[in-house]
Amino acid sequence: MYAAERSVIVTLNQATDLALQFPPESVGVIVDVFHLWWDPEVHHEITRCGDRILGFHVSDWLVPLPDILLGRGLMGEGVIDIPSLRATTNQTGYSGPIEVEIFNQALWDADPDEALNKVCAAYLKFV
Repeated sequence: MYAAERSVIVTLNQATDLALQFPPESVGVIVDVFHLWWDPEVHHEITRCGDRILGFHVSDWLVPLPDILLGRGLMGEGVIDIPSLRATTNQTGYSGPIEVEIFNQALWDADPDEALNKVCAAYLKFV
């Protein structure tokens, strides 16, 4: 979504190609479902990353997207098949952190306890 103005690396394929030029302990990749879900080769590319995966980020792509930066949805509110992406990531042997990365002003403006409860419920159901 920011390919035209912020990044020259816009696919997991490109990130993995770059990472593979360095020792595994030096460079890895993050599987961020918000940025990768649309790629028809995403499952193949996650598998190709293998032990280079350093993190797994979850949120959801709402349709229509209310804001390019602050419009991420809770898991299960949008179109991303998070369970299948997590399963593929797990199959690589990845067992590291899963970061809930919800950039969403409406969620941030909500009562903190209510927001946390919503995020936890969505995580448990869809991740």
